[in-house]
Amino acid sequence: MIFLLIHRMSATFGRLQNQTLELRDGLNIIEAPNETGKSTWCAFLSAMFFGINSRERDRAGFIADKNRFAPWSGVSMSGRLDCRAGGQELTLSRVTRRQTAPMGEFQAVYAGTGEVVPGLTGQNCGDTLLGVSREVFERSAFIRQAGLAVTQDPGLERRIAALITSGEEGTSYSEAADTLKKQLNRRRHNKTGQLPTLEAELQETAHQLEELETLEIQLAAAQEQMETLAIEKAALEEELSACDRWEASRRRRALFQAETAARESAQWASDLRRRIEEERMPENDAIGRLRGAIVNLETVRRSTKKAREEQDAARLALLRAEDAVNNSPFPGQTPEQAARLPLHIDPRPRFPLWGVLLALALGLGLWAAMVFFAQQNLRLSTGCGCGAGGLCLLALSLLTIQKQKKWEARAAELRQQRQKELAAFTALYRAAEAAQAELTAKTAAADSLYASLTSNEQGILLEVRRFAPAAFDVPSADAALRACAVRRKELMEAESAAREARLRCDLLTQQTPAAGEDPADLPAPVRSREAVAARLEEARDALAAARSEADRLAGRLHALGDPVVLRSSAAHLQEEIQALEGEHKAIQLALEALGAANTALQTRFSPELGRRAAEIFRELTGGRYTGVTLDRSFHLSAEPAGDSVCRDAALLSAGAADQLYLAVRLAICDLILPEENQVPIVLDDALANFDGSRCAAALRYLRTTAQKRQILLFTCHSREAEFFAGDSAVSIQRLTDEVPLV
Repeated sequence: MIFLLIHRMSATFGRLQNQTLELRDGLNIIEAPNETGKSTWCAFLSAMFFGINSRERDRAGFIADKNRFAPWSGVSMSGRLDCRAGGQELTLSRVTRRQTAPMGEFQAVYAGTGEVVPGLTGQNCGDTLLGVSREVFERSAFIRQAGLAVTQDPGLERRIAALITSGEEGTSYSEAADTLKKQLNRRRHNKTGQLPTLEAELQETAHQLEELETLEIQLAAAQEQMETLAIEKAALEEELSACDRWEASRRRRALFQAETAARESAQWASDLRRRIEEERMPENDAIGRLRGAIVNLETVRRSTKKAREEQDAARLALLRAEDAVNNSPFPGQTPEQAARLPLHIDPRPRFPLWGVLLALALGLGLWAAMVFFAQQNLRLSTGCGCGAGGLCLLALSLLTIQKQKKWEARAAELRQQRQKELAAFTALYRAAEAAQAELTAKTAAADSLYASLTSNEQGILLEVRRFAPAAFDVPSADAALRACAVRRKELMEAESAAREARLRCDLLTQQTPAAGEDPADLPAPVRSREAVAARLEEARDALAAARSEADRLAGRLHALGDPVVLRSSAAHLQEEIQALEGEHKAIQLALEALGAANTALQTRFSPELGRRAAEIFRELTGGRYTGVTLDRSFHLSAEPAGDSVCRDAALLSAGAADQLYLAVRLAICDLILPEENQVPIVLDDALANFDGSRCAAALRYLRTTAQKRQILLFTCHSREAEFFAGDSAVSIQRLTDEVPLV
């Protein structure tokens, strides 16, 4: 009777959206194309038994299950699993209440009653129902194409040890070896551990003792140097005091000389001021103002001279302009008057009266002649006479018209000439007027400058004569002002010298002691005060440095501690190091003994599991391989039939290697998994690399194994379903690649 049987799984998990998978006892083949959720169903089954590790984080090349299988629709992750365990029908459910704990809410109830299964929680569900931990389940009954190879795990190792020893699962070589290695590393691991720490402390203590002895020697030398520098400092201070006394006596002599010089300077300045006041010399401001006025006089004089020159030039220009006006055709006239003068033109030619008379006489004469010669033909004579007179009149008329045209041309020429003459005359006249205005302006400017020059000169001379009566002209006034400026400068310099002498005297009074010895009674110092002071400063600095060094050494001696305590600490450290070295050697011996025991255990472990794996591998390969060897770390080798040389799993083809790993997995399931639980086997495309014949052999073996435990075979091929077509003991389901709409 199968202890654990899964009936139904309902999942909202990854691409699965409220999808349900019905399962039966025995072998279940679930056929589905790629990317239709086969691996997702496998992961969901593991999550229902063992939950989702919410502490996993994404990293390079790896996506945590909580993110990888988050529902595509965006809803919360949840699932339900109906199964029979120990003769009881159970319903397991997991839902997500908090996003940080996907499928964290677990409930297990008895089907049909809703009663909670006592003692079954989300943490122990897989261990209770399957009888193994997640690590053992995933390394034995949970077989995926990408994870066929068997890896080491302490839980799996304990079960193997229990199989070949007493049956207890509390022993694991790797865990015991790790514990011993941790203890060994705790005492010494390269440069870390208790022993290196104690050795470093012992070395530091020895270094401190050596440093104590060195510091004591240095402190004695520093104290001796302090005494020498203190004696030198006292001698230099006494020598500096002698220099001070000698310089004080010199300052008193300098003070007496300064007082005498101050009195003499003050007397000289007082005499100069009295004489200047008696001579009524002006102040420096008045002197500067008058001398500036004299300088300005020269400027005004030059301006006046220039103005006179410009006046003469304007007068000459006016004379030239007036000559041009007088030499014009209209002398003594204005442009307006010249424009009104009549233009002298000959009278206009008229038709002459004598011409009429001439024409009449010619006509009459011709008529008479015609009468005489035409023999009394009056009509012909009259016509000839009238024609002759008309021709004469016509000739006279043409002559008159020609003369009138000449007269008009002459008149236009004369008028044009008159206009040009008027324009030239107007320009000359206006130029003469402008020259007259320019002369008037220049004359006024020159007169103004001359008046200003005369006025300023008289004002300056009047002011200067108040203290220099002999100054009757500008040069003598300027000389008098210069003499006053010199006298004022002498007074200023004398007063400044008197102030400086007084200040020097006051300063020396403050710096000079009231009484003392005469410098003649004191010997002059051998060295200058500056040299003594510099050497004294060096001695003080050296003494301060020596004291500081002595204090520093004393502080370091105090900080290093008592030598007796340090020696006692060094002895204690030696004892601890010897004890830890003994423990380190003992742990090394224990680790070597454990390795020997593990080797002995391995000689018992490998044949049992290798024998069962060889039986399965021989069946899967149709007798091609007859033997399988593996060590404690699950390193596999296969022995071909008729060949005594084993071949490493890495040398096999991909299909043969997968068959070897599958044989070991199935052997582990037979030998390691609890027989009373009969844990279901889950295969996810585990036969993908098998050829047709070996796939058939594997399916026959799985069909036989399914009589004892439930097997879920997920595949993307149709050959598995075709192989069991018509076999009612095998459940075949075909999933589609449709994704539910959200």
